[in-house]
Amino acid sequence: MRILSVPVMCAILLSGGIAQAAQNPLEATTATGEKVRLFDNGRWEYVDEKKAVVQRQAVESELARERSGQGGWFGIGRRVQEGDKDYNRGSLNPKMR
Repeated sequence: MRILSVPVMCAILLSGGIAQAAQNPLEATTATGEKVRLFDNGRWEYVDEKKAVVQRQAVESELARERSGQGGWFGIGRRVQEGDKDYNRGSLNPKMR
């Protein structure tokens, strides 16, 4: 039977802990006493379902707005969002208008 070295065992335990932490959001309390869930991607939401539903709808509408933006090339360059004066303006060539 071979015994694993201490650094290997620490790496295994640490990677298991990171995987577990990524799956479960942290529960926290704000300064005003509201309970919230903190997710690993930086997003948070209220534990209270009534407040969380409103928040989820806002996140979904923002994601839909991001997907409908024009421009950008593989994350490089300016993305023009709907409502911007440059959105869907077509060609700047006067012969093509």
